[in-house]
Amino acid sequence: MFIKSIKFKNVKVLKNTVLPLGRFTLLIGPNGSGKTTAMRSLAAFRRGKWPWSGGFSVGLEGNPHEWEASMVLKWSSEPNEEWLDNITSSINRRRRLEHSRGTGGINPGHNESLNFWLQEIRFYSFDAVQIAMQSKLQAKVEMAESGTKLAVVLDRLRDDNPERFKSVNEAIKNWLPEFDSILFDVPTEGDRSISLRTRKGGHKISAGDLSQGTLIALALLTLAYLPEPPTLVLLEEPDRGLHPRLMHDVKDALYRLAFPEESGEDREPVQVVVTTHSPYFLDLFRDNPEQIVIAEKKGNEATFTRLVDRDDLDGLLDGESSLGDLWYSGVLGGVPTEK
Repeated sequence: MFIKSIKFKNVKVLKNTVLPLGRFTLLIGPNGSGKTTAMRSLAAFRRGKWPWSGGFSVGLEGNPHEWEASMVLKWSSEPNEEWLDNITSSINRRRRLEHSRGTGGINPGHNESLNFWLQEIRFYSFDAVQIAMQSKLQAKVEMAESGTKLAVVLDRLRDDNPERFKSVNEAIKNWLPEFDSILFDVPTEGDRSISLRTRKGGHKISAGDLSQGTLIALALLTLAYLPEPPTLVLLEEPDRGLHPRLMHDVKDALYRLAFPEESGEDREPVQVVVTTHSPYFLDLFRDNPEQIVIAEKKGNEATFTRLVDRDDLDGLLDGESSLGDLWYSGVLGGVPTEK
């Protein structure tokens, strides 16, 4: 099951636009162009609650008590198939979540499946300080939006899925060659924190002394190797704080979620939506323009356009310039407007 698109009406800068989505979508655009608004709005479907307080588009006319903001999702059983029974899911400003099929209702089986799928949506905006924090040990735990509780998630992964924990350790050696293993500390009874051991000398470096990029890399790898990942991962700037040479590794980790068959994983794909401001990261998707969506902002209104829908795409890709250079220069759009 996948979301094919989400239509926004009067949601902050998303006054009247459609965000097209695939199994993997990379969102690029200037600050304030609706990327985070779109992702946080999508995450709101998890609880069926409107995420914004007073978040109407500016410039609406008429009686404010009659203003209406809405989001409508369209679904498909596979990314390349037609709509699945023309099902739509919407949240209006009255905080009501509704599913419908065509002009009639939706059968209870579909309703139950959709609700389960929506409840497993997760939004992440990793923060190194939060990732480094110690956490209370508990039987069932998941990583929070900022990366909090990572230490306990890894602790459970080590005990419950040792092969996956081993894979995270092996990946760390490739991403961060100066380290060779993840270690655990018990700062107080019932708490866990993490450290990394240096390859040379075997020194233990506590999470609080690790760099921002190292901690975010560890959170990304953990997410990629979860035994039961979310149905939809919304990830804000996963490349933040990482060296450009790690961009390819970040892409591989995200593709592991979205395209499990390519990594030998026997599970349902995770739909992944990612934002970036890195031209280096964008360069890696030159061969997959269908995965790139450009956010544009004109005045107080933003729109989304798939790169693959551009009439001049072939000419752009035939040139010697990288996608990052084309974006930086303004040729692709999705850049701040001139003052």
